[in-house]
Amino acid sequence: MDMKELFENNCFPMSWSSESKEILQEKQTYVPQRKNLTTLLAELEDIKNNIEEIKAKQWYLAKLIKFHQEGFSTR
Repeated sequence: MDMKELFENNCFPMSWSSESKEILQEKQTYVPQRKNLTTLLAELEDIKNNIEEIKAKQWYLAKLIKFHQEGFSTR
C-alpha cells in the first residue's frame, strides 16, 4: 500500500504525527491549578478595578476628542 492509499483509508503510519512522545507525555501529565475562594475573589476585585480604570480613561479620552473636534476656542 502506498502513502496515498493509507491516507485515504484513514490509516496513518506511526511517524505521521509531528509531535514527539515527550510532548504527548507533557500534555497527559498536566494538572490543572485549583485556587481557593479568597484568591479568586481577590483576582476578581483586581479585574473590576482595572475595568473601572479603563472606563475612566475612556471617558477622559472621549472628552479630549470632543474638545479637539469642536476646536480649542470657547465661543
